Amino acid sequence: MKVAPYHTPVLLKPAVAGLLTHLDGVYVDVTFGGGGHSGAILEQLSEGGHLYSFDQDADAQANTEREPFCSRRGQFTFVRSNFRYLHNWMRYYGVEQIDGLLADLGVSSHHFDTEDRGFSFRFDAPLDMRMNQRGGQTAADLVNKADAEVLTRIFRFYGELRQANRLADAIVRERAKGEIKTTGQLADILSPLCSREHERKDLTKVFQALRIEVNHEMDALQEMLMAAIRLLAPGGRLVVLSYHSIEDRIVKNLMRAGNLEGKVERDFFGRTQAPLIPLGKPVIPSAEELEMNPRSRSAKLRVAAKPEE
Repeated sequence: MKVAPYHTPVLLKPAVAGLLTHLDGVYVDVTFGGGGHSGAILEQLSEGGHLYSFDQDADAQANTEREPFCSRRGQFTFVRSNFRYLHNWMRYYGVEQIDGLLADLGVSSHHFDTEDRGFSFRFDAPLDMRMNQRGGQTAADLVNKADAEVLTRIFRFYGELRQANRLADAIVRERAKGEIKTTGQLADILSPLCSREHERKDLTKVFQALRIEVNHEMDALQEMLMAAIRLLAPGGRLVVLSYHSIEDRIVKNLMRAGNLEGKVERDFFGRTQAPLIPLGKPVIPSAEELEMNPRSRSAKLRVAAKPEE
């Protein structure tokens, strides 16, 4: 039995092809989700290979009860944790080096389509947006407690919204009348501030910005990538699928320069001092894939390798 359609993996073939350098290696998928990428990796590994897959969501963990994961338990380890703790977990399992790591940074379609998770304004649901529902701040907590300056920063930086201050002011003004508890309430408050032709796009950016802040996604991404660079064996691959400019900029800079600023350092002889070597240009979905999976339209696949010693 194949993995159920929890989420359609994006750029599956080029991602897996870019990752696997030898089939008896140790690999990590830090974004298990529906198990699409993990399943394809596991099915190609030889008996000597092993895959560690991370996800902090209980719904994702349920997907490990399907094939090919059930029949290959000896080669597969699921880690229910945020990928920012990659280094700690690899040390826990006694893994000093890995041969490749895959990260699909897109939010699973399952989250958008599950009403009570609060990720989408298509439903009137509690403002939650937590990937890990075992604790932590919800989007409702953020919307009702953060001051206008903080909300403005979130909308401007993570949503790239020009009217960020107006959106923040509207939230502060309306919450003074009563707590904002649902996605529907928030959408109703902010819709009048969006132009009719851009309303859906702007609301999507608002919800994206709140989700990123609630889950500390950019901090977690930076920590995971730095840990991955340290863990990769010589010749090992880092494969990342990004979906918006903020995360793609982080991925690109760390791949080409080893720092968030993208500043390439050189030694005395002018040789580039970078921890990874980008392999080719970014890959984007084909027209055929876009037709099958419209949510992949902004995807960008980057592959880099640790230099051989």
